[in-house]
Amino acid sequence: SLAIDNAGKMHISYTHVLGDLKYASNELGSWQEGTLENTGAIATNTSIAVDSDNDIHIAYYDILEYRLRYASIVSGFLWIETIDAGWVGEYCSIAVDSNNKIHISYYDLTLSNLKYATNASGSWEVFTIDNTGMVGKYSSIAIDANNKAHVCYYDQTNEDLKYATNASGSWTTITVDNT
Repeated sequence: SLAIDNAGKMHISYTHVLGDLKYASNELGSWQEGTLENTGAIATNTSIAVDSDNDIHIAYYDILEYRLRYASIVSGFLWIETIDAGWVGEYCSIAVDSNNKIHISYYDLTLSNLKYATNASGSWEVFTIDNTGMVGKYSSIAIDANNKAHVCYYDQTNEDLKYATNASGSWTTITVDNT
């Protein structure tokens, strides 16, 4: 996954062949890379975002512990935590709002639902956005100017492209393409 900071520098999150969570950036003038997590977790489906302070935020799925993980590099310090656990976190996508709060959409493998996590209230909260059939794979999230979330994702039950938003204050979903 690729993100560009305010200075036009590139930031990349990716998985090493051994499953380590890796990060690379050219913010110092040349490409530097490093391992962020190699403690037995196997990171997949990484998604990266950069906030207005040029801090780094990465969401990823740990396929050994079946959980959604979050890594941040703030003022040069690395912080890693579990956001949700229990066969959740695959197909995650991350975005940062204008207050530098984090928003993550992801798939719940156990219930086949689309889920959403955010720390906009100051602590992590997890919500189910859509639980109608097998929904939520391949999600992609964006945040608008009012800090509202917009998510597109795959409805496997109906083979449709769906869209969800909380712009009205509660989550609404529609089918965008059913062909």
